[in-house]
Amino acid sequence: MSYLEAIHFIRKHKLYWYFFIPALLMLGIYFLGTKVASWSAAWVPGVGCTACENMNDTIWFLLELLLYITLGLILMKFAKYIVVIVLSPLFAVLSQVVEKKVTGNYYPFELKQTLHDVKRGIKIALRNIMWEYIFFLLILFVAFIGWESPTTSPIFYLTYLVGFFYYGFSFIDYINERRRLDIDQSIHFIRKHKGLAIAIGGVFSLMILVPVNIGHMFNFANFLDDPFAHVFSFLWQLLLWVLASIAPILAITAATLAMHSLVDLSSNQWSKKTSEQSFNEN
Repeated sequence: MSYLEAIHFIRKHKLYWYFFIPALLMLGIYFLGTKVASWSAAWVPGVGCTACENMNDTIWFLLELLLYITLGLILMKFAKYIVVIVLSPLFAVLSQVVEKKVTGNYYPFELKQTLHDVKRGIKIALRNIMWEYIFFLLILFVAFIGWESPTTSPIFYLTYLVGFFYYGFSFIDYINERRRLDIDQSIHFIRKHKGLAIAIGGVFSLMILVPVNIGHMFNFANFLDDPFAHVFSFLWQLLLWVLASIAPILAITAATLAMHSLVDLSSNQWSKKTSEQSFNEN
């Protein structure tokens, strides 16, 4: 429901331009992911470093391999957190814009406070990465003991639920910071309302679930052989990119609207007031 309200809110207040920044970021992430995938596909484990002529070549090859494996893991498992971390300044600003239009609250710009908000958003995201990874390893360990194929076991799907919670946590904390809750208080609040966090994070995660293949999207080398298939593929990849681009903006908007319904942000004593009418009254 909050996401439907977010779509209506963004249309009504013409906040479309906020989509462009995530769109460019997602292009960069997917482009890098495509490069890593193509390199990994070209490397044959059974052959290894065939071009290595001495120990230095072998060491550099192993370091390069380690770098690509690390980048691949980051892009596959933590791409959503990269979005959350890089877009922290945008989220902080947009959440305030939404709250102002909904309640009339505003927060005078202070560089020190803005930097604090961004720093806190990054700190929360890094904390969530750590805890999600710990739970991921624990669930994987239990699945490994009980099932022959851990990644296909029923318990392994709990990793997605854990991820949903922590993604939602990251978005909700921007509002809690303006309510002057410290990190421990915010953790307690979000645990108490874990259903909201899972709902916000779940939709966000599902919208970025399937990565875009940039190389395939713009590959028209054999277009004349099967034009309909190429057009369909292009439109499908374009749709995935659009969904990934709008997901973070919808998530922070939905989180702000949902929090207003839950705690009435208009009563926040740390805000100042404007004469704007609330979103619900409009």
